[in-house]
Amino acid sequence: MPEATMHWPALMSTRRFKLKDGCVVPARALAAGDSGAGLRTDFHVDHDRLVFSSAFRRLGRKTQVHPLAPNDHTHNRLTHSVEVASVGRSLGNRVGAMLAATSRLPAGVTPFDIGAVVQVACLAHDIGNPPFGHTGEDALRDWFRAPRNATWLAPLTAEERADIQTYEGNAHGLRTVASLELYVGEGGMRLTSAALGALVKYPWTSDTYPARGKFNVYRTELAMFEAVASELGLLRRGDTEWARHPLSYLMEAADDICYAILDLEDAVEIGMLDVTEFEEALGPLVEVEKAWPITDPRQRCSALRGSAVGKCVAEVADRCMAFERELLEGCFPARDLIEVCAPAVRDTVTGAKSLASQRIYRHRAKLVTEIAAYPCMGALLDILVPAAHALTTGRPLSTREQLHLALIDGRIDATDGPYLAYMKILDYVGALTDNAAAALAREVSGLGIH
Repeated sequence: MPEATMHWPALMSTRRFKLKDGCVVPARALAAGDSGAGLRTDFHVDHDRLVFSSAFRRLGRKTQVHPLAPNDHTHNRLTHSVEVASVGRSLGNRVGAMLAATSRLPAGVTPFDIGAVVQVACLAHDIGNPPFGHTGEDALRDWFRAPRNATWLAPLTAEERADIQTYEGNAHGLRTVASLELYVGEGGMRLTSAALGALVKYPWTSDTYPARGKFNVYRTELAMFEAVASELGLLRRGDTEWARHPLSYLMEAADDICYAILDLEDAVEIGMLDVTEFEEALGPLVEVEKAWPITDPRQRCSALRGSAVGKCVAEVADRCMAFERELLEGCFPARDLIEVCAPAVRDTVTGAKSLASQRIYRHRAKLVTEIAAYPCMGALLDILVPAAHALTTGRPLSTREQLHLALIDGRIDATDGPYLAYMKILDYVGALTDNAAAALAREVSGLGIH
């Protein structure tokens, strides 16, 4: 391989980092007792830290597709993340086995370690999503970009303004695991470098927005990710941009497979699609006639979905290995692994997304709740941001502004400065569940008074 390439031994690094006196330094390695007398690997510890975090639990009340859905069988962000993690683990195990079969797996690393890293990344891939999903993201961006709110951003640098004006669930996901949970402000969950690398799908900062679209690294986590990228040997593409960790492509594929197919299954569940339309969408991948004896629509969809997901996993893993060199050299020629899959897989996944876009994402019931997300998010920012601006720029706070800041438990300090204060507000608002955000917006508007 040429010199400009990544290597599996470094990409599977178990090193953890923490913040000490404002500097990023290696965290203490786990002793055998820290992992159940050796019964848990470092990657199992990552898994458990995620699963037991409050941020992960909150995903149970956050939108996947249908905000505030009344049907208990539709997916939320938590069930979606668990299912993506299951598919991701299968993908990683399969790729790990193929690496082992060709003697390219690093010493001391098993195929199941590859699967565990992808599983951890999948579990965390939506952990930074705000209330109301992607609409919530846009509502937060919309408020900070509105000309009427420009005065609050005047003290910020261009880079800080880009972060604040572009709430990005992916970047807030990294922020959540690297700053906000467990060791707060001192490295967060302190996940392994391999897991953090696989989680980061867009390893660059907000400087690239809107040209590059999504990004994964706020300025608040840049130093941490610099250390992680160096440890993993990620190829540098600029001052604040790196090539992706190869396993992040498996995490991305697992997410694509699940939401493409399972969004349609949810639509059948709540009556937006007929089961025959679900069958037609998966037709290129499954033998529909095998499901004919099953009369219950839910069980029928489940059988078809299971078969389709299995075929997608096999094909994506094969494509990952076929493009291993390009992935390691950071020159993968497509947007994602699904794009280079055989037509049956590629067309089924893209077709399912297209059908969902036409029939589900624009459904009136969904649109009404999404429209309401804008005034909901705006009502919270309207009271929090001006008060934070006053506190951090030295203007005396009114009694009302003091009450507003008390709402978020005094987490903002006068020494924070406007940028960090606004990031803390986005941390607070972004962490709310759909129900909590809606209820709080009603209450602070006065409509919640009895």
